[in-house]
Amino acid sequence: MNAPLKTSVQPVVRTNLDFKLDEIPRFWFGGDPYLTRMFDALSLTFPDGERYFIQSVRMFRDKITDPDLQRRVADFIRQEAQHGIAHEKMNQVMKQQGMPVDQFIRRLNKIFNFELEKRSPQYNIAMTAAAEHMTALMAETFYGHKDTLKDAHPYVRALFAWHAIEEMEHRDVAFDVMKQVGEVPENLRKFTLAWTSALMIGFTIYRANVMLKHDGFNLRQLLQMNIRGLPWFFGKKGTLTRMGKQYTDWFKKDFHPSQHPVIAQYDVWVKTLAETGDPIQAGEAFWQAAKN
Repeated sequence: MNAPLKTSVQPVVRTNLDFKLDEIPRFWFGGDPYLTRMFDALSLTFPDGERYFIQSVRMFRDKITDPDLQRRVADFIRQEAQHGIAHEKMNQVMKQQGMPVDQFIRRLNKIFNFELEKRSPQYNIAMTAAAEHMTALMAETFYGHKDTLKDAHPYVRALFAWHAIEEMEHRDVAFDVMKQVGEVPENLRKFTLAWTSALMIGFTIYRANVMLKHDGFNLRQLLQMNIRGLPWFFGKKGTLTRMGKQYTDWFKKDFHPSQHPVIAQYDVWVKTLAETGDPIQAGEAFWQAAKN
């Protein structure tokens, strides 16, 4: 018997959101270069990663007969396109700071093109569903507790809050495509989460260190930063460590993303944006409503 579904929200496409990213300081995470560049490195992946997700899902559009899933796929594609646009603006800020963004993007494109051309559609939709599982859980873990992002600049915090909201909204779309029409073997589905995690973590740490080198830090300083900063993410009480149980739910045979509850303050963000039209105010309200 399948496990009961818990919660699901419908994707909503939101456009022309201004996060004033050209006004943020260089080290926007409380003046901490390491945490700033780790989040910057994660953001770098999004524009081309979102395009990869879109292409992976599009491979199966002709096979989808369920009208509800067809509509959700269309909204998923439009949401992901907007995420790419917003994070490209973040990339431009990094380029202006002297970061080798174009070098990173070329390598990313080479990887994603290889995956799409040389791997099976089943592999790509499974990788996409696995990545969506990870990003939805990151949304929960970064915004579930107020203390986690207390030192982040409000504008960047608002950008990631909007992205978190929409990850919650479409977290099950690629998964449902995979399950309904993807014909993905269980072993492949399980493998892709482990492989996606290794790639995402490895490339994020690598890019962060390259950027820190461009910031002027030497090898000794980089080593000290990694020793001090990595436990923030992966330590015994690390931010990403907290999502361990929900992360491993993926490996259960009857798993579905909607078995996980939507983040508690989801409605706060939606209501504040509707009232103010300002994603920065919505992001601030969303963050303020998190657990202390």
